[in-house]
Amino acid sequence: MSNSSSLIPTYDFSPSLNAGYLKKILPLMVQHNVAANPINYSIWYDYVAGHNATLNAAVNFLIKQQKPFDCDISVDLYQKYICNSSLESFEKINVQLHKVIEQATSAINDTYNKAEETNDSFQKKTVMLENIPETGNLKTVLEEIIQETKALAITSQTMQGKLTEANHEMEQLRAELAQVKQIATTDGLTGLLNRRAFDHTLAETLEQAEPAKTCLSMLDIDHFKRINDTYGHTVGDNVIKYVASLMKKHADNHHHVARYGGEELAIIMPNTSEERALEISETIRSSMEAARLQRKNDSQSLGSITISIGVATMQQGDDPESLIVRADNALYKAKQSGRNKVVYHNQLN
Repeated sequence: MSNSSSLIPTYDFSPSLNAGYLKKILPLMVQHNVAANPINYSIWYDYVAGHNATLNAAVNFLIKQQKPFDCDISVDLYQKYICNSSLESFEKINVQLHKVIEQATSAINDTYNKAEETNDSFQKKTVMLENIPETGNLKTVLEEIIQETKALAITSQTMQGKLTEANHEMEQLRAELAQVKQIATTDGLTGLLNRRAFDHTLAETLEQAEPAKTCLSMLDIDHFKRINDTYGHTVGDNVIKYVASLMKKHADNHHHVARYGGEELAIIMPNTSEERALEISETIRSSMEAARLQRKNDSQSLGSITISIGVATMQQGDDPESLIVRADNALYKAKQSGRNKVVYHNQLN
């Protein structure tokens, strides 16, 4: 599945799911005389996956109009419907930020210039006051000073209003930027961190963490291909979402729960002992084993669905790849030795 709301499209890494898509994509590309290149494959991948309604509508319209899928049309489809939504959001926010900054700068400059003019006028009138012999002239000068003071006060009030308005707009833009950032780092199916956010968070965590105080738990749904083949991909997606909900429920608040790819998920556990990491992983495993999921449309039981988990602790000199490899090796051992279990990497030695 692709997510067109992030800067770079992210896709489901399930081999069985993508094999099914491949069988549909290639005949369609041949049928419509579409060149086999990465851009076109991305377009037809999204089309077959069916998760990008606006893209599907555009492609269907072109098919109906018997338009050729040439280079220009392909690039246009790719930019509009696959890779451009967040770019547009960032560009829009960038333009708005520049506008707010220009308005605020203009208000400040106007007030500064008015203050300079008034200061010059006050200095001149001070000299005049020192040399005025008659009371009548003194009154005139004082009235002029009062008027200029009022004008400066009005200018200051105007600037304050513009700055208040600019501050409000800046707060709105901050909120929009936070929302765009969340979209760009969130997996569309589960609401967990996506793979790109997982990679970034793990690297950042390892840079700051002390060895032996950070753990990584890698989780995989057992016999997931069988679930997809038996009940369909929609049910398979719902199973992934259910497992994700268990992970969010049982992980500690400072942990980072992510969808690593396909039916494989992960928890980055900073400031967590080996014992606590194994406890959380076992709680998730046993909760899934005890669950009895049903298909929504007819309440048919899905039977027992289990998960396998591999856990590894950060060691001196670890980088993200080495920690992932050890956790993945433990996960492989859990699968190989019968599934539905938690295996700690040190148990492999």
